Amino acid sequence: MNLHLNTAALRAEAAIEPEAPATGEAKNEAKRETQIIAIYGKGGIGKSFTLANLSYMLARQGKRVLLIGCDPKSDTTSLLFGGRACPTIIETSTKKKLAGEQVAIGDVCFKRDGVFAMELGGPEVGRGCGGRGIIHGFELLEKLGFHEWGFDYVLLDFLGDVVCGGFGLPIARDMCQKVIVVGSNDLQSLYVANNVCSAVEYFRKLGGNVGVGGLVINKDDGTGEAQAFAEAAGIPVLAAIPADEDIRRKSANYQIVAEPDGRWGPLFAELAQNVGAALPHRPRPLSQDALLGLFSGETVGRDVVLEPASLADMCGVEIAQKPSLEVVYDEG
Repeated sequence: MNLHLNTAALRAEAAIEPEAPATGEAKNEAKRETQIIAIYGKGGIGKSFTLANLSYMLARQGKRVLLIGCDPKSDTTSLLFGGRACPTIIETSTKKKLAGEQVAIGDVCFKRDGVFAMELGGPEVGRGCGGRGIIHGFELLEKLGFHEWGFDYVLLDFLGDVVCGGFGLPIARDMCQKVIVVGSNDLQSLYVANNVCSAVEYFRKLGGNVGVGGLVINKDDGTGEAQAFAEAAGIPVLAAIPADEDIRRKSANYQIVAEPDGRWGPLFAELAQNVGAALPHRPRPLSQDALLGLFSGETVGRDVVLEPASLADMCGVEIAQKPSLEVVYDEG
């Protein structure tokens, strides 16, 4: 009986949608204009790698940068901090609440070489909704004074292949000025990129103002599908990061590659400049057929014919036809 009551209580709690946090421009007393940019992409495509190096380069260029990880894996800041896990806002908030204490900035925000960074975090598997966790995380950021902070850039790392409400918050609520998509020359990452463009276009039709700043091509092998997608969708390519063994090895060892005087410094310096100058474009999402058309037939299986299944297929045996008892009346 107690188990039934607990289950019912948990379901009732999960059904309650928290109010979305208020939106507005993050400004300090000096009226510093802040670019809030949400970065989306398929899981594993390299968003965290791109963001860690982009934020590092922006800081080296004298910009004040805040990097916020909004992925339940909480791995956005791991590269920035040499593999060390950053205490998440949700985890810290829970512990502080149980102890009867308030969360302070120093509990959840950490810095390296001029980059300020934090992780929203998420619930444990099976214990809550990641999207709602993001909403609660932003509510706490507001209590900490988010809209009074003075940064040139606030970069938000969002998982693009999750479609529930919390992950679409920046687009749906105009919490950012523009979106940047990270993709590669593969169908799945461009499918996610196209979905993000579709979400932006949907909310633009409803009166939203968020646009797509552009596409960052990661692990670029030169085959050209991502470039073709950007052209078809009407968005610029902000940078093409090559599929290079030096980058792969350093990233795997939690090394920043965006040192200004290093081999990859000029590439990320150009990316930083392009990100800052990118306009919020209104994208042209592709249809499924148009997206598939960017790839060869052998790659995506366009020559496959859909063969309908029968009831006999489903049951594994031949099914004897039974006479119908349905009465059919002739018209008239």
